[in-house]
Parts: sequence; structure tokens; C-alpha cells
Amino acid sequence: MSKGKIGVSTQDLFPIIKKFLYSDHEIFLRELVSNAVDATQKLKTLASSGVFKGSVENLQVRVKADKEAGTLTISDNGIGMTAQEVEKYINQIAFSGAEEFLKKYKDAGNAIIGHFGLGFYSAFMVSGKVEILTRSYQDDAKAVHWCCEGTTDYEMEEAEKAERGTDVILHLTKEDLEFAEEEKIRYLLKKYCRFLPVELVCGKEKEWKDGAYKDTEKDWVVNDTHPAWTRKPTELKEEDYQNFYRELYPAAPDPLFHIHLNVDYPFTLTGILYFPKISSRMELQKNKIQLYCNQVYVTDTVEGIVPEYLTLLHGVIDSPDIPLNVSRSYLQSDRNVKKISSHITKKVADSLADLFKNSRADFEGKWDDLKIFVQYGILTDEKFAERAMEFYLFKNTEGKYFSLEEYKTAVGELQTDKDKKLVFLYSAKTEDEYAYIQAAKAKGYDVLVMDGAFDTPFVNFMEQKHPEYRFTRVDSDVVDRLIVKEESPKVALDEREQSDLRGIFQSQLPKNGGMYMVSCEAMGEDADPVLVTRSEFMRRMKEMSEINPEMSFYGKMGDQFNIAVNTDHRLVKELLEKEKSALCGQMEPLRKERDELQKQKADIEALNKDVKPEDVPASDKDRLSDLDRQLEEVGRKERDLLGRYAEENPVVSQLIDLALLSNGLLKGEGLHRFLKRSVSLISLD
Repeated sequence: MSKGKIGVSTQDLFPIIKKFLYSDHEIFLRELVSNAVDATQKLKTLASSGVFKGSVENLQVRVKADKEAGTLTISDNGIGMTAQEVEKYINQIAFSGAEEFLKKYKDAGNAIIGHFGLGFYSAFMVSGKVEILTRSYQDDAKAVHWCCEGTTDYEMEEAEKAERGTDVILHLTKEDLEFAEEEKIRYLLKKYCRFLPVELVCGKEKEWKDGAYKDTEKDWVVNDTHPAWTRKPTELKEEDYQNFYRELYPAAPDPLFHIHLNVDYPFTLTGILYFPKISSRMELQKNKIQLYCNQVYVTDTVEGIVPEYLTLLHGVIDSPDIPLNVSRSYLQSDRNVKKISSHITKKVADSLADLFKNSRADFEGKWDDLKIFVQYGILTDEKFAERAMEFYLFKNTEGKYFSLEEYKTAVGELQTDKDKKLVFLYSAKTEDEYAYIQAAKAKGYDVLVMDGAFDTPFVNFMEQKHPEYRFTRVDSDVVDRLIVKEESPKVALDEREQSDLRGIFQSQLPKNGGMYMVSCEAMGEDADPVLVTRSEFMRRMKEMSEINPEMSFYGKMGDQFNIAVNTDHRLVKELLEKEKSALCGQMEPLRKERDELQKQKADIEALNKDVKPEDVPASDKDRLSDLDRQLEEVGRKERDLLGRYAEENPVVSQLIDLALLSNGLLKGEGLHRFLKRSVSLISLD
């Protein structure tokens, strides 16, 4: 027996290893199993070069959890080690300058293991003692037993071992005895090692017998040694891709389609990416792509390798060229990573472009689900955006699809406004905005459907990128002002009549639920008598606040609505005539008083037209202030009269409520009053 010290003179090594990944200590198993797989792969390499003459059939890695002994054993029948190799690869920890490095990085454990081949020592995160029993493949090699109890001291001696390979025996600490549970180990092996290239065995398959699960004679094999992504696309059928997806995501609906990655120069990259079917915003989940290194699971956090917009995809990517730290969980900045990211972007864009050009009907059938990925890519990746506009589709309310160029040709002439801007009319809620859509169609306009999670930022992107375009929601204004080709139709009423109408309707508007303004519009006899429109700008900003926290102050602002009163409609004309008849005797004196007050105010202002504000005589200032007060009092009296008239005429509230109801804005008490009023207005005569 020989004794010695591991080739690091500092005592910092093991405390750092134990501290490292304290919250993620389960990955020690991945490290040790990965080492065992490497040992079998090295034996294959020696056999292929003729150095090893024996058989490389039935290469395996076995993991055994012994609850009673409190041990976990990882065994392989690979290359094994001689005493000299144990000395070199275990005792010397495979790097020079270790003491200096450990001192420099002792507070950053995640920077140590992996850079210097310390995967084996991750065993000490869960073990008080670790043993190695190994025998080299070399003829006449002696087996070696190595033992260490978590210090820099070790013992090594010759031992008996009939077969080549290595056993690593972990004597688990009391805190980590969960890793002596077979079910726990099986779970971790499935998580990290389900696609290893060497058969991995953990216990026996079980069957239900006599009211309990019992072991059979058949080994329980954890992994698929030849997963779909390691095979050539020519070897796979569509059914194989679908089955592999179900294996990865058992509860997910079938994907839209897949992209098979297979690159061997200037970097190595294999994998399969799937476009999942997303039915709601709640399903927008990142980190569903699994990253592997030589078929060993690393992480599902792939930012930096996969462009941000593609983190919404599902699937697997595998590359030995992606640098990892010891946990294989934290990616480093590297030139290859950037190349891989660019390649994936190009591959995805090429695949979508090919589907668009060669299978247009199939592409359109998938577009409603694909759109969210394409929009996210356009918004976050400039290079992808340049390609994507070739195959981006706009869908209208009739279910027809257009590329940008096709749509410009279809609507360009009719939907270009007086400023030479092409106006894209769209609806975010086609059911709620049905009346507005029909009004637009009556003028020959086309209306797009834009109801997706990223439609609002996409609209902003398009307008910024293309100043010659303007996107307008179909309910943002009266139809004649959606696409202004010339001056809007003139309202036939004079200013005083319009003022009365505004006063009548303003008095009956809801007092909460948002800010309401009234305008008089000439919309034609067949248009609705009252229409609710919403500010395009404010609505966009409020929607953006849900996506961008920096714009949250818009989300706190109340909604703004415009009540457009159609001065051409029969009911509105009748209301105005009845108001004139009912209030003429009361309103006329007030109007004369208002005219006189305004004339006096204008005279004083004319006298002081060229006088600096600070030089205006105090008497004139006082008089102006008094006139403003009197004008406000006259205005209050006028509003009170108009309000009482409106309150006594149920048609006013009925017209307002009908407009609110058509926009989903009438609820609670207001809806209850509307229903009761509707019943009372029904006449059987």
C-alpha cells in the first residue's frame, strides 16, 4: 500500500468543491457517468486503431444504489487505469499551477471544475469517502484500489479485479443519503443521461406481482443510445421525428414542423428543433430546448447559443464545440458559439423560406401558429428580420393570406391616404369590432386580423422601419377619417347646435371606467347614430406597457374614448329639434348673455393687444377675471339645462348605451339600467 497527498498543496480544494453548486449538487452523477462513458469510448477508439485487440461488444455503464450500505457505485467496462494513470489523472488533478489558481478563484467555484478536468472530484460534494477500483485494458495490468476521505491524503494499493474497467464507489454523507435511493438515481439518470451513446443500466425492470412491483431478471436500461438527432435525416421518417418529440415532451400537442441540424464544419452541431403549437399567450415559454454535449445533457437554458426568438422552440442541440464549465451549465463567451447561433438563424430562415416558396398552402395552414415565432424573430434579430419579410404573411378578416408585396398590390391604390401613406387597417378583436369592420368593408377597404401576443410591437416596428406605412385599428376613428384622402365631410350644424349636442350627450356619459369626450361627425344617414372610438396611440401604449416594464406608466392611465355623434342620423336630428323646442325660452337669454360677456371680454383684450401681460392695468385684469367667472356661470346653467333635457329623454342614454354595449363597455349597473330602459321603450302599438 502506498500513501500520499493529492498534488495540490492548498487545503482550499475540497471546501470549494463542496461549496460549488451546493444548490445543484445532483450533477455529480452526470459528471461521473460521463467519465465512465468517456472510458468506454476511448476503448472503442483504441480498438479502431488496432491498439486494443479485444472485443468492444456489450460496453456498458452500470449504476448501483445501495440504501443499506449508504453507497452509490458507478461502474464501466471501458479502458480502465494503471497505477501510473491513477497517479497522473487522479492524484495530480491534471493541471499545473493549481495552488495559484485556487487562491485566485476560491470564491468562484463555478469557474474551477471543468476547466481543469475535475469532474471526478465532484463526487466529494455528496461523499465523505470515495473509492476507485480499476483495472487497465492492457495485458497483465494489475488492478488498483484508491481511497480518499475528502482531504488531500489518499491511499493506493494493488487489488483484485477480474475484468477491465473502473468502479467508483461513493460513501454518501448523512445529508446526501437520498442518492442511495434507486428511484432518485433513476430520475436523475433519466434527466441527464437518457441519450448517452453507451448503454446505461440501473437495476432491473420491474413488474406488478402479488400486489407490489418486483424486480425481474431483465436489466433496466436508462437510455436510447441512438437518438434521432444523431442519425442522418435520410434515415428518418416523419413518424420518427414525431415519436422523438413525444419522447421529449409527452404532454405537448404535435409540433408544426421540425428542422434537422447536421453540421460538421467549421464546427460540429447536430440537433432537431421543433416549432411547437401555441394556442395562448400563457403557453409562451422559453427554455424548452435541451443542450447536450456528446449526448450528455447539459442544460435547458440556451440563451447565447440559440438566438433569443428561437428560445420559444422545442428540441435538442448537441455540440462538443460549445465551451462549458465543470457543471456544463454555464456557457462561456466563445467564437464558436456566435458561429453556431448565426448558423441556426440562417437554417431556420432558409427552412421557412423554402416552405413558403414550395408549399404555400401548407405554409398558410401553419401560419397562425408560426406567426408568433416569426414576429419575435423580426423584433429581436435584425438579420432574421431582413429575410423574414420575404415570407411574412398578413391575414385579413376573410381568412386570406398575403405577403407584404401581395398586399400592397391588392389594396395600395384604395388605401393610400392624401399624404401618400399606405394605411393598413386592422382589427384586434373581430367579434367585438364587427360593426367597424363592416363599415370599412362598405367603403371597399380591407381589414387585417392582428390579435397576437406580439402584434402591437410588430406594428410599431413596421411603422418605424417603413415611414410610408401607417397601421390604424378599424375602431380608432369614424370610417371617413380612417383613410383621409381629402377634407372630411363638413358637419351641417352650426357651432351652437354642435355645442348643444355635445352638452346633451356629455351629460349622460359614464362617470367612471375611463375618460369620455364627445364630437360631432357627419357619418351619413345609414351609419350608427352614436359610435365609440378609441385613441390608436393611447391603446398601443397601454398594450406595450404589458410587454415593456419601462412603459408601465401608460398602463396606469385610464382609457380614453371618443363618443362620435352622427349629425346625419335621423334620431340625432330629432333630438336636436326637440331640444330647441323644449329649451328655446330658457337657452336664448343665456346665449344672449354669453354673447354680451364675450363681446366685453374681446373689447378689453383688443385694448391690451400690444401691452405686455405685466403692464395690463389692474382694473382690466380684474374685469377679465370677473367676465370669465360670469361666462363659467352661464356655461354651468346651459349645461344644467341640457343635462335635465337629456335625463328626461331616454333616447339619449339609450343611444349612448347601445354604442357602449357594442364595444363591451357596458357592464354592471349600467347594463342593468339599459335592460330596464329597453323594456320600457318597447311599444306594441
